[in-house]
Amino acid sequence: MLKSIQEWVMVFIIIGAIILVGNWIGYDILPTMAIPGILTLIAICLAGLIIHRLLPFQLPSIAYIGILGFIVTIPGVPGSTYIVQWTNEVTLLAITTPILAYAGISIGSSWADFARLGWKTIIVGSCVLLGTFMGSAIIAEIVLRFQGII
Repeated sequence: MLKSIQEWVMVFIIIGAIILVGNWIGYDILPTMAIPGILTLIAICLAGLIIHRLLPFQLPSIAYIGILGFIVTIPGVPGSTYIVQWTNEVTLLAITTPILAYAGISIGSSWADFARLGWKTIIVGSCVLLGTFMGSAIIAEIVLRFQGII
């Protein structure tokens, strides 16, 4: 378990550094302002992963991370105002960019395994990705038009 925690911390530090740079370049938020938010998000993710390993329930680790994040930001929970204030300095797109890049690298390193599943799997996977993209684009279009932004 200690080896896993060390690996998680290293990945979180690398992704956190990339998020800081993206937040700074893309949104003009100084790294000194975003560091507390990044460290808070890292701590929540790390705690969620550890809880996932320790509890016998068969829930995905993202469920534990989400529940933990929800609990620590409930008004009235000690420190929740600070957590919300710190994490407001970290933009969503600055977070998603390195995480999606990491996911792409992970998938890219196992293309041989993916291809062994057969050509039908590749077609289904491509259709799922296309459908997810199109669905997201349509929802974004509707919401932005409804708000009068476009």
